[in-house]
This record gives sequence, C-alpha cells and structure tokens, in this order.
Amino acid sequence: MEKQEVKLMESIKTVEDALNTTGMPAIPYFNEAPKELREYLKAVYEAVVITQALVGDWKADWNDDTQRKWFPWFRMSSGGFVFYAAYCAYSTAYAGNASRLCFPTYEMAEYAGKQFTEIYSRIILK
Repeated sequence: MEKQEVKLMESIKTVEDALNTTGMPAIPYFNEAPKELREYLKAVYEAVVITQALVGDWKADWNDDTQRKWFPWFRMSSGGFVFYAAYCAYSTAYAGNASRLCFPTYEMAEYAGKQFTEIYSRIILK
C-alpha cells in the first residue's frame, strides 16, 4: 500500500471529513422521498461521498475485465452486523454493491468496511 493511500485513509475518518475532501454538498434531507426511504437514501449518499473521498480520481472501468474492483463484505453474527472481508470483482457488480461503492485496492475496501460499518448497515439492513 502506498504512503499516499495510507495518509488519505487516515484523513477520512468521518462523513464530514469526506464531505470536506470532495467538496460535495452537505447531506440532503430527502424530504421529497417517502419517509421510510429517507434514512436509507441518506446512508447511500454518505457511502458515495466516502467512497469518492477515498478513491479520488479513480473510476471503475466496467469494460476492463482485468481491473480489480474491491468492495467490503458484511455478515450478520451473534454480535450483530459486522465487517467480514473485502472481495474483488473484475467485471461484474454484485447485488448490494453498486459501482460507485467499489475501491481500487483491498486495503481501501477493508478500511471503508471497518471504519463505516454503521453506514453500510443502514444501506443493507434497512
């Protein structure tokens, strides 16, 4: 893992850090969305902002089947919703893992999964 990547991950510890890094607007209230979807949509927005802050200019190229695209994987256990591992795909997107939420390295996917488990749980479990 490159020093720059480590430094970047160390600087993105909160959603606010990610918003500041990307310059993206504050999290919308989604008042126009049905009430039962608002928290889910807020969590998706947070996850997209976090991913963008971590990956920077990197974009997943879904036409390049040699490019690895890493994503955090979670599981339910007796301890609740927990980060389990990071996996990669070359040219497929799995259900529950949008292309905007993948990472160029295992380390980034692992970091995001561990650091932001609560946000991912609001996407997957709600």
